[in-house]
Formats: sequence, structure tokens, C-alpha cells
Amino acid sequence: MVWRGLRRVLAVTIFSSLTRRIVFLNLAALVALVGAVLYLNDFRAGLIDARVQSLRTQGEIIAGAIASSATIDSDVITINPDRFLQLQGDEPVSSFSFFDPTLEFPINPERVAPLLRNLVTPTGTRARIYDRNGFLILDSENIFARGEVLSPEEQPEPERNEFFLSAFWNQVFRWLGSGDYPTYQEYGPDEGKRYPEVATAFDGRPAAIVRVNQTGRLVVSVAVPINRLRANVGVLLLSTQPGDIDDVVEAERWSIVRVALVAAVITTLVSLFMAGTIAGPMRRLSAAAKRVQAARHDREQIPDFSERTDEIGDLSGSLRDMTNALYARIDAIERFAADVAHELKNPLTSLRSAVETLPLARTPADRERLADIIQHDVRRLDRLISDISSASRLDAELAREDAEPVDLGRLLETIVAIQTDLATSREVTIDLDLATDGKDGLWVEGHDVRLGQVFTNLIDNAVSFSPENSTVSVAASRKGDMWRVTVSDEGPGITGEADKVFARFYTDRPESEGFGNHSGLGLSISRQIVEAHGGTIIAGNRSDRSGAVFTVELPRAGA
Repeated sequence: MVWRGLRRVLAVTIFSSLTRRIVFLNLAALVALVGAVLYLNDFRAGLIDARVQSLRTQGEIIAGAIASSATIDSDVITINPDRFLQLQGDEPVSSFSFFDPTLEFPINPERVAPLLRNLVTPTGTRARIYDRNGFLILDSENIFARGEVLSPEEQPEPERNEFFLSAFWNQVFRWLGSGDYPTYQEYGPDEGKRYPEVATAFDGRPAAIVRVNQTGRLVVSVAVPINRLRANVGVLLLSTQPGDIDDVVEAERWSIVRVALVAAVITTLVSLFMAGTIAGPMRRLSAAAKRVQAARHDREQIPDFSERTDEIGDLSGSLRDMTNALYARIDAIERFAADVAHELKNPLTSLRSAVETLPLARTPADRERLADIIQHDVRRLDRLISDISSASRLDAELAREDAEPVDLGRLLETIVAIQTDLATSREVTIDLDLATDGKDGLWVEGHDVRLGQVFTNLIDNAVSFSPENSTVSVAASRKGDMWRVTVSDEGPGITGEADKVFARFYTDRPESEGFGNHSGLGLSISRQIVEAHGGTIIAGNRSDRSGAVFTVELPRAGA
């Protein structure tokens, strides 16, 4: 439910516009990349490791210098006999192990302070020296410039003036990374051994630890034992100032953020430009489509982006073709409706006249003649309505039905066999000649019933126009990727323009054919069926003008 609610909110806000969607997704990818770089990079860890190694090296150098400067200020040396019995074979032994432990090279603060100041001050590191009991002897933060030792007091952390956006980012990343380190705590001058690294150094091993203070800033501490002649005389604790490492890391992060902001501006501009090349044309196409829908009289045109080679250009071309096809269909429907009205008006007018005249007829012969006219007009109306209904449903039926492989050779053989019986009564012969290279079948993709309607109509027309003792020739051959079927007769041929025979309701029947026995839609429907199958149909005359020739070309299946 939460995800659905979030998707709904995004759909009506960010994703409601294609431009906003492009900008948001591009910026989201950039933010994810920058966030991963800021949070997952190894720069901070590598900087901490380098700082630890640097402090350890520095501590070993300072500890050696301090051990060399340790002195004994006592004029009396007292030997403790009990030390002979306490010595173990593996216990570290110094030259003064036999004397009182308080005499083993105590660290003189006055002597060590100037040395510590000179070695530590340039590095900005805090140095503390603890004696063997964990008591603080020296703290570099309490030394004058000349080396005098001051009384220890807590030094406040200096105030930092940060740009608010930088401070926000730094606080976020400190909060994210502070859980990995313990919190730093300052102990008293006599509690040096409470520092784990100091306690480890008293055992003779250098130790390092990383902590964060109360504000989440890193503090790196390294404790190094101060040894003289194998005797541990104290511990040197070096600590970075709080935030030394954070300042470097934060400066690096802020540099990345600045680069990311510049990249975000460039990404936004590029996204807006890209969205303009997509969303702008899409809006124009959408507005034009709405105008086409709302148009009542004018013919709105879809913007032409065909010069573009991308999907927008394809969409523009498709919409223009669709709109032109729609306008052509509307024009065809209007012309068809006008033709239908005209063709229906003639038999209706004749029928009305006959019905009005019938009561006035005085003789049975007149009444019978008027009744014949009425029946003829009713049959003509029935034929017209049936053909008109078939023509109006044809496109929808062809669109709904799935095309299947059809063998034209077998289809023609069946139709010729049926038409032969009808042609015999007119003393006309039908000759079928199939292509020799179509012995495996003249296969096309289409609807066998509709294709059969085409060839039945062509052969029936050829027979009706053929004189007695003539021949109707039906031939099938291959022409490239097409199958060509020709139907020719030996009749009077086509007078005038050949293409007019495909016009709706056009009829030029021979005198032997009664008027009104044909609707004039047969050839028009045939052309409609052939073109729906991706083929062509043309009409013409024989070279010697001894008859008409109809040529149908249909694409071969699999071509």
C-alpha cells in the first residue's frame, strides 16, 4: 500500500511531465553516484592509516630523543640489596637495576620541555609524557614558546566558520561515520594508564587508537614507550588535533560536492535540451491530434517531423499517414453514402411511380406490367442493399480475420469447375493454364473466401461479355515475388478509360443482360479485396482489342 501510494504521488508530481521525468531520473543517477563516492571511498581510511604511521614514526623519534636527554640529579646513589633477589633471568635489566627504582633515569620536565616544543610544535600534534606510574609529566599544550611549563587547563576547541551547506554535508557524514569509533574522553593527570594505548605502551609495545570527540571529529592517538638501556622510563602519547583529518576529508568532500553541483547544472541543462527535442514535438503532435479530433469542417494537419531519423520522426510520419488515411476513409464514406443514396433513389422513384399508377390501371395487362416493374425494383433494391452491406462490412471482416496460406492454383481449379457449368449454357468455354513453376502450389497469404469472390466475379463478368462459341482464358504465372492471374475474354472490350470499371455502381452490361440485374459494385469490391491482400488489379484490353483483360497480382507467401 505504501509503495502504491508513493507511485501515485510521484505520478501526479514528478512523473506527470516527460520533461520533469527526464530531469529527475538523470539527476537521481548523478546523486546516487556522488553519494556513493562520498560515502564509500577509501580516502578517509587511507588518510587515517597514513596518519597513524606518521605519528608512530614521529613518536619513536621523539621518544629516542627524550630517552637520550633523561638525567639523574641526585648526588647520592643508594644500592638496594633486595633488587638482587627480585631480578629474573628474562627481566629487562638496566645499568641501574641494582639501585633504588626512583633513581632510574627520571625525566626532567625542564630539560625535556624545550626539546618537546621544538619537535612537536611544527607538526601541530599534541604530545604528552607519562612516567612509569601513569602520571602526566608534560603536555605540549601547556608549554610556553620558550619551553616553560604552564599549569594544565582545558583548551576550548576553536570556533569554525563554515558555509552552511558545507557544514550540513559534513555533519551528515560525521553522523554516518561516527558509529565506527569509540568516543574520546580526557582523563586526569594521574590517570594516564586509563588510556588503552598508554597501558599497552607500558608493556613495551607501541599502540594506536582512533576515536571521535563529542562533536564527532576524529582524534588519532599513538603511544610509544620511552626506553633507555632496555628500561621503560615512561610513555609518549601523541594525538592529532580534533578534526585535523576531518578537515582534509571534508575539504575533499566539499570539492566533490562542488563538482557535483556543476555536473547537476550541466545535467539539468542537457536534460532540458533532450526533453525539448522529445517532449516539445510530442506536445505538438498531441495538440494536433486533439485538433484533428475536434475539427468539424477544416482538415487539420499533423506537424511534419519526417526529417528526423529517430522515433519522433517515425511517429510523426505514422500519425500523418494515419490522419491522411482517416481523411481518405471519411471522403470515401461520404462518396459511398452519396452513391448509395443516388443508386437507391432510382429504383425507389420507379417503385413509387409504379405503386401510384397501379390503382389507376384499367386493364389486367397494365396491372400485370406494373406488378412486374414493382417486383423488379424490389429485387434490384434487395440486390443493392445486399451488395452495399457486403461492401461496408468488407474492411472490418478482413481486419478481424487472420490470414492463412491459400493455394491459388487449387482455388482457381475449383472456381473454374463451378463456372464451367454456368458457361456451358452460354456456349462459352473456360480455359485454365497454371504456371509450370507452381506445381508445388501457388501459395499466398490471405482469405480464401474473399479471394474466391474476386476470381468468381472476374470469370462471371468475362463469361457474361463473351459471345457464343468463344473462350475465356484464365492463366496463372509467376512475376518476381508475385503471382499473376489474368482473366481475358473475347468480348467487345472496355470502351473509354479502363479504370472506370472499378468505380462504384458503374455498369456497362451488354444488351442481353437485363437492366438492374447487377449493382455495379462487383469490380469495386474486388479491387478492395485485392488491395487489402497487398496486391493490385488492373483492367485493359487485348493487344488486338478483341476482348477485355483483368490482371491480378498477389504477393507470394514467404516472399
